[in-house]
Amino acid sequence: MIERFFLKDYLSFKEIELNLNSGLIVFTGPSGSGKSILMSSILSSLGGASCDAALCESSVTWDLDTQDVGIENSDINVFKHIKKEKSRYFINNQSVSKKDMSTLASTYLRHLSLKDFSDFENENLLSIIDSRIWDKNNAIYDLKDEYLAVYLQHKRVKKELFAIEEEQRKIVELKEFAIFEIKKIEDINPKISEDIELLEIKKELSKKEKVLQNISLANSIFEHEHSVFVALDSLGVESSFFSDAMNEVRVILENAQEKFSALDEVDIEEILNRIEALAEIKKRYGSVEEALKYKEQKILELKKYENIEILKDDLVLSEATLGRKTEDLSNKISELRHAELELLQDNLNRYLSELYLRDAQVEIRETELGASGRDEIIIKLNNTDLQKISTGEFNRLRLAILALKSEFMSKNGGILMLDEIDANLSGEESMSVAKVLKQLSKHFQIFVISHQPQLTSMGDQHFLIYKNGEESLVSELKLEARVNEIARIISGSSVTDEAKNFARELMQTSDKNDS
Repeated sequence: MIERFFLKDYLSFKEIELNLNSGLIVFTGPSGSGKSILMSSILSSLGGASCDAALCESSVTWDLDTQDVGIENSDINVFKHIKKEKSRYFINNQSVSKKDMSTLASTYLRHLSLKDFSDFENENLLSIIDSRIWDKNNAIYDLKDEYLAVYLQHKRVKKELFAIEEEQRKIVELKEFAIFEIKKIEDINPKISEDIELLEIKKELSKKEKVLQNISLANSIFEHEHSVFVALDSLGVESSFFSDAMNEVRVILENAQEKFSALDEVDIEEILNRIEALAEIKKRYGSVEEALKYKEQKILELKKYENIEILKDDLVLSEATLGRKTEDLSNKISELRHAELELLQDNLNRYLSELYLRDAQVEIRETELGASGRDEIIIKLNNTDLQKISTGEFNRLRLAILALKSEFMSKNGGILMLDEIDANLSGEESMSVAKVLKQLSKHFQIFVISHQPQLTSMGDQHFLIYKNGEESLVSELKLEARVNEIARIISGSSVTDEAKNFARELMQTSDKNDS
């Protein structure tokens, strides 16, 4: 629930603070006093609307799932909308986007305005009938859990089977392509680091002739080797260093001669072609390593294509088995729902009768299997589609659905915000709406703007919005002040004793309903 609301500088409102209770909270006041402005500012503080207030702030007792937005949850969470040059949104003084704020609040906040069909969505209606069944037979949720697990498994197997059948239609082409790709790499048969070795050979071949020529010229040094020894000896110089140097030079030149002589057997054209082939491999696959990985992948794919018939047969058998089980579980759930349908319709029509509406017709139609089975609940009012009924009828029917749902709800169902839901209703119709809202207020904190005495008298908390000059003010009314305000609604600006007496009677009736 919202425990506190604060508003500053919004149109005719300067600064107001509301300390709020649970239950049914009624806003009344003369036309143009600012009731709708106040309601929209409360919504805006929670990201549910937009306004130009300098500050609107709500303190709520909700247990928020704040993990995705990085907000630390608290016993009291403070939602805040600030507007200077632009709007900014905060939860517990941490900046958030309007979307994130709205998403967090939407778990608890419902604004019933215009023709919002969400209450008549199939999942919501199924949850109502299933809750009623569970009250008598709590095995239904085990049955639904089992169904959902089988349904999802069946859906996954069907998807795999469809993919295999799609592959099978292209199997010949895919096999030929895999064989072609494997053969293309195997024909070249690349080795890791082979390209580096071949480039080195190419480099050696390119300088072979010049190197051999230089070796030939260098070999002439050995013709004068003896003369050097003689000269050193005549000088009395130890010649071992020269002998070692000449031997080292001899080894180097002989090894080089031998290496380059070995290249005589190498076909330069073959080397160049091989380098070109490896370059194509690298260009296509990125590297020799990637080409070899790709080949192994295609070999595995080829094996899969060859085994696809076996895999398909297994999936066909599994799909058929799961399909039968899904149908069987769906039928069991449908039987329970059909058995409950008549009583659900009777209870709905009991609420509709209290709301002075014609009977509704509720039926279950068979549709495609989904996560909740194959049942679709259709509601009509006096055999009229919901799209064709009046807004007043639609809103009262929606209240009846909420009342039906609330019978199996926990205490804190969140917040309902209603803008003049009893507008243009007769006294009896207004009282019927008030009674249903009173029942709903056991599960929801309800904010409602009312121009009717019946709904106003049912309020657990009553705020009067009025103007002092151009400024809008809010006052919480107690006892006699409530009687006077309800009397004003009844008789207008000239409050009569008769109107006051009627107001007291309404409030006494409300007190009896509470007890």
